[in-house]
Amino acid sequence: MAHFAELDENNIVLRVTVVSNNVLLDENGIEQESLGLKHLEHLGGRWVQTSYNGNFRKNYAGIGYLYDPIRDVFIPPKPFNSWIFNEENCRWDPPYFPPGDNNLYSWNEDLQSWELTL
Repeated sequence: MAHFAELDENNIVLRVTVVSNNVLLDENGIEQESLGLKHLEHLGGRWVQTSYNGNFRKNYAGIGYLYDPIRDVFIPPKPFNSWIFNEENCRWDPPYFPPGDNNLYSWNEDLQSWELTL
């Protein structure tokens, strides 16, 4: 199945819908995004294909994600003000990563630290 994200006027994802892979196949059996876009015309709006496994456009689109047409990627919302944009994977990294043990941690923005999750 192919997935397409509907964008608002600010390139924010409003929803993601599924289109059968068969709809995307051209006369040579090659998937074409343009055929999926044509299929979605009846719904109105602006659509961009997204990849469930991240094979293209870096990240699978989710509601609230930003589509950056310059980078041609989907960027998740910034989780905390202190987190830093990672150009390589187009995701947000914490100021430093949690301990590498087998425990679960959550980020405390006020303390700028990882806290053990109980």
